[in-house]
Amino acid sequence: MLPLCLFALLSYVGASPAPIPGATPTSLTAPHARPAQPTIFSSNPHLARRNILTDVDKDVGSILDGLGSAIPSYVASGVPNFFQDFPTGTAVQSSLGLSDGDMAALPTQVLNLPSYANWTTQGWSLIVHGNVFKQPNISQSKLDDLANAFLIDTSVSQLPADQAAQARNLTAEIYVVQQPNMNVTINIQPLASSGKENGTSQTFIIGPTSPEGDFDSPMIIPDPQNQLQSGNETKGIQRMSMHATGTDTGNATAYLVPTDGLTIISDIDDILRVTKIYEPKEGLLNSFARPFTPWMNMPEIYAKWSKALPDLHFHYLTTTPEQVTRNYMQFIYATYPLGSFDTRPLNFSDVSATLSIRKFLLERIFQTYPQRKFVLVADTSNSDVMTDYPALATEFPGQVQCILLRNTSATDSGDKFPYDTSGFKGLNQSMYMFFTVPDDLKNLDLTKDCYNSAVKQNVTFDHQGLPFSNDASLLVSRTFTSLIFVIIAVALSV
Repeated sequence: MLPLCLFALLSYVGASPAPIPGATPTSLTAPHARPAQPTIFSSNPHLARRNILTDVDKDVGSILDGLGSAIPSYVASGVPNFFQDFPTGTAVQSSLGLSDGDMAALPTQVLNLPSYANWTTQGWSLIVHGNVFKQPNISQSKLDDLANAFLIDTSVSQLPADQAAQARNLTAEIYVVQQPNMNVTINIQPLASSGKENGTSQTFIIGPTSPEGDFDSPMIIPDPQNQLQSGNETKGIQRMSMHATGTDTGNATAYLVPTDGLTIISDIDDILRVTKIYEPKEGLLNSFARPFTPWMNMPEIYAKWSKALPDLHFHYLTTTPEQVTRNYMQFIYATYPLGSFDTRPLNFSDVSATLSIRKFLLERIFQTYPQRKFVLVADTSNSDVMTDYPALATEFPGQVQCILLRNTSATDSGDKFPYDTSGFKGLNQSMYMFFTVPDDLKNLDLTKDCYNSAVKQNVTFDHQGLPFSNDASLLVSRTFTSLIFVIIAVALSV
């Protein structure tokens, strides 16, 4: 169970700041003039800024009902319970005792997420998303106190020096003050295959940011000099650099993804890296202190796919909150092929919203590329994935190429929670595969097949992975099974 001080801490600083009605947005401007004068374009007024909360609120109840109340929230969402209810905005400011003057003296920073663009009749449409924040100067002793709340049966002082440093850094990333009602200036420029900027730069003004400092807006990229290839005339992915002016923290890459082709949508925790969200103590150490570690030889598999299919688009989708996204991106880009990124905005702070945002982001990218095919990669510890992935095959006929799921309970004795395979009933076996080790994927040709017949499936189209044999489980009623789930959850939380 998480320390009581953590629950007290989060309840104290977990409130979101109130919106600022009628306030004039503040612009984030560059401290020094850029040598070249870029062309400035404003947001297309016909492309409305999305309202995620409105779009997904209707899905919350049905998702939770389908998962069942017996499954712990952090297992249901696929996000560790220590990645819920982070403090935001003025709650952080007040908890740290910072005055408005202290905050005004801090530099404004930008988290600019690598994004994707699709080809439209108006040109390339790019989604620009991220967060604007200020990072307070927190003493090491205070950081240690805050970091200790995220650790079980240990403390920062007991960790090796490198792990203690990571715990402090991650805690500092959590305790930031988001900046509402801000306009953000984004400078974009085409990238050559070498990675160097090449061509005329353009500047967009995004905003204003939400009460939680988020920005998420579609932009049409003008191309008056025909620097970019049309998305319906090329198979290759073009890249553009994205810089938030006025800060050196807002750099990212935009991926211009063609109309046709293949996209891998990959989860991260317990499929690309070792997290163990189903073991809270280990999950905390693996996320807050220990260096991020690849899961077995999964990087080799992704590298092989990238080499065999040079036009393959990699999209990394995690419902980890934005505050800790930098660690995830650094790990991915040092270990796996480059690609676009989606994460959980800060106005999604509880489990129901976490479940909704995954579904929303999945549906958005499917709707953005109706002619592309998708390979979905995740693991069985995410109960919403077990529901959403097979449902996408029905909701978007012909777009799901493969569903590849690591069976965590088959290979990790620490995973005591069941998973539900009922959603796969009726799907052709050639579309999906449950696997135990990365080598099970080694000889797959993603353009032709998704199933390695040598890998035994044992799919019952019901709850599986129970802490007793399948024969015994047939004798247990659903009511008693639910009781077992509760007992397991209680046992693991003490």
